[in-house]
Amino acid sequence: MSVKIIEGSITSPKGFQAAGLRAGIKPGKTNKDMALLVSTVPCALAGVFTKNLAKAAPVKWDMSVVRDHGTAQAVVVNTGIANAGTGKVGEENTRRTAEKVAAELELRPEQVLVMSTGVIGAQLPMDVIENGVTMLHQALSFEEQAGHDMAEAILTTDTHPKEIVVEYELGGKTVTMAGICKGSGMIHPNMGTMLSVITTDAMISRELIQKALSEYVEDTFNMVSVDGDTSTNDTVVVMANGLAENPLLQNEQDNSEDYASFKEALLTVMTYLAKSIAADGEGATRLLEVIVNHAKDRETAKILAKSIATSNLTKAAVYGMDANWGRILCAMGYSGAQFDPEQVDIQISSAEGTVTLAENGIAAAYDEEYATKILSPDKVQIIADVHQGDTSATAWGCDLTYDYVKINADYRS
Repeated sequence: MSVKIIEGSITSPKGFQAAGLRAGIKPGKTNKDMALLVSTVPCALAGVFTKNLAKAAPVKWDMSVVRDHGTAQAVVVNTGIANAGTGKVGEENTRRTAEKVAAELELRPEQVLVMSTGVIGAQLPMDVIENGVTMLHQALSFEEQAGHDMAEAILTTDTHPKEIVVEYELGGKTVTMAGICKGSGMIHPNMGTMLSVITTDAMISRELIQKALSEYVEDTFNMVSVDGDTSTNDTVVVMANGLAENPLLQNEQDNSEDYASFKEALLTVMTYLAKSIAADGEGATRLLEVIVNHAKDRETAKILAKSIATSNLTKAAVYGMDANWGRILCAMGYSGAQFDPEQVDIQISSAEGTVTLAENGIAAAYDEEYATKILSPDKVQIIADVHQGDTSATAWGCDLTYDYVKINADYRS
């Protein structure tokens, strides 16, 4: 069976339970701000993390869990405070959080992943955090709604939860994979302010999970940009508990077809979540998908696509429904990639149709009103053909609006 998207939540794979609730970290009276995910058995673990040198305390903790242990059984998340720029106190608070979860669940602290997101520079209110952990433990459930609650509880400036569940087959067994993420602002290639947890009941080694995750993060989460800021807290982890009881995937060569199925499922989940982040960029009204075709190599295609997707002038033009192709060519020109500007064709496309804006680096004959109409739906494509080779790449972003400035001008208020 091929990979199929189904209804469900992060608890859909066998053996995972979750909870999401309000502990009292964030202002207000109703916003959920803590979440907990637990597997009934230890999970093979893989992770990727921010390349920002100013890594948050929980990122350092999780990196050590992935590197030194390669297994975990629980994830606890708080929103409202990022626990970044908090020094030794922040590191101690991360450790205390893991210890509290471990005590509640009768685990070891190193079996607990800790994630935080929110304001940088503030210390965690540990009385609230520890009480929240107790509340989460009491609320844990295998029900689908518990997974939805977790997906909601990890949000910051996001406007809606981001979730996906897929089914696939390994060794004749039906296997489930689910993913959630948060991310809306401080999003840029090399991962942005985004947290993502992916669960599966597949039986697979940590080495194969890490290989696939590291490969696909470059074509999914690292091809997303909202605002050009790479965050301190970015974390993506995959947890596989083996309860589907498929034959163990341990060697890529011996299980090539099954490993290909696992990778297809993972790519489907990661691509969906990456696009969901781009579409929900702070203040955004449109998802921007940038496709570069016929580049001489993969790296050139990726550099060009990301440069267009991150161009503030291009993003502002998309918001204004202005088919200003000169901004697109300009973004390609300063990207650092080598290409011939006089061979570039540029198109825009959406559900309203497709129009060519430039051919061989100069303006094509097109109708401005029609071009504006094409830029009006909530998903817009920019397609650049550089006529150099046979390689393509896709990046995702969003338009740049007045609301982005409003949201970030009073983020701490």
